Amino acid sequence: MRDLPSRISVREVGPRDGLQNEHPVPTEAKIELISRLGATGVRRIEAVSFVRPDAIPQMADADQVWAGVARAPGVSYSALVPNLRGAVRALDAGFTEIEAVVSASDTHNRKNVRRSTAESLDDIAAVIALAHERGAACQVIVSTAWGCPYEGDVPEERVLGVAARAIADGADSVSFGDTTGMATPGRVWSLAGSFRMAHPGTPLNLHFHNTRGTGLANVLAALELGVADFDASVGGLGGCPYAPGATGNIATEELVHMVEDMGIGTGIDLGAMIDAAAAAERIVGRTLPSQVLRAGPRTRTIPA
Repeated sequence: MRDLPSRISVREVGPRDGLQNEHPVPTEAKIELISRLGATGVRRIEAVSFVRPDAIPQMADADQVWAGVARAPGVSYSALVPNLRGAVRALDAGFTEIEAVVSASDTHNRKNVRRSTAESLDDIAAVIALAHERGAACQVIVSTAWGCPYEGDVPEERVLGVAARAIADGADSVSFGDTTGMATPGRVWSLAGSFRMAHPGTPLNLHFHNTRGTGLANVLAALELGVADFDASVGGLGGCPYAPGATGNIATEELVHMVEDMGIGTGIDLGAMIDAAAAAERIVGRTLPSQVLRAGPRTRTIPA
């Protein structure tokens, strides 16, 4: 086996990516979930997104949620923004880390934000400039990086071109999003490997969905490349309102369970994360897909 990172950084995206695809959850419940997650040892939480309420009503209370969250020591909180207007709202709310999102697929980008990929990139250049002017960091998330539900495969050259444009405009880091779980390990090796060769100094985050059951296999493929920054969602919450068939992200507790058993540190308390997943399941009122939530860690035993 190739040398793997000794430690990874996990960004918990359940409060944003997870809850945006559920029936609207009360503000107090969102605050409770973020608070629970802040006590698990996770060091990065994507808390809210600043989008148009008519587009994603599940995030209409972003300002109220953020105002109600008691910030846990040592935890960095970020917000996703779809455009310059959203960035202004996030920065005015006090966020010092934002993520601007663009789809490599033109069709998905138009469904998501009603503009072409090129138009979004022009807007993101202004978002990055504003963030830096306000003393904040800006990551650019390239969605549909491994395929689009409308267009099918997206050429790797196009994905890399979108990322290169964002870096040229000053992005502090890049994330590749597998929006509908179309990635497989070989495709992860190809895209992530090509990106790291072209931009060795730019931090890379990977965001996998488990739509087709390859989420953790894709993480392992990325680990073999030395990637050490991943998104995950408590309980396996997640999806995309503009991507038919998109199911949840990889579950945070499943990611932690796998890599910690491989000797890769996360700093996350697995038991506390499983408890948070149980709370998330209660909050959304449906059974979540996490198998570690159901079965517990591999060390759990039952009376004979």
